[in-house]
Amino acid sequence: MIVRKAVPEDAFQLAELMKHVEDSDLMLFEPGERKTTAEQLEKRLGAMGADSVVLITEEQAELTGYLFAIGDSVKRKRHSVYIAVGIRQSERGKGRGTELFQALDQWAAAKGIRRIELTVLEHNKPAIGLYKKLGFEIEGLKRDSVWMEERYANEYYMAKLL
Repeated sequence: MIVRKAVPEDAFQLAELMKHVEDSDLMLFEPGERKTTAEQLEKRLGAMGADSVVLITEEQAELTGYLFAIGDSVKRKRHSVYIAVGIRQSERGKGRGTELFQALDQWAAAKGIRRIELTVLEHNKPAIGLYKKLGFEIEGLKRDSVWMEERYANEYYMAKLL
């Protein structure tokens, strides 16, 4: 498996992977709700500034996971990034997430990033376990943050300081 920075040429596969990952009750978007096209993603990857990165895992020329780290242009927040991560369902539990986060830590250290933050659904126990294993801590609870499956769901705020 390879972990690398996504490039515009990855846009089609990445868009397809994002749609696949969202076919789950563990993600914010419902299946089919995200309207990002490969063309839009290609432009976004090409225009991404130095304060943000998209990392991907690749196995035999197939993308298996992604991690978006989005920086803030506000001067007082430039030390932090917000992340979103997704792993192909058949690849979960195989270390893909851990490898993406290790690559993120290296990128963040090189960029002088101090804080990595995310939100995660309270019922997503596997992800919470991974994040805690990697040094993230729960900082707060967003009550009734998401409406899904005919009920409200809570999200945790989690962060890690480097």
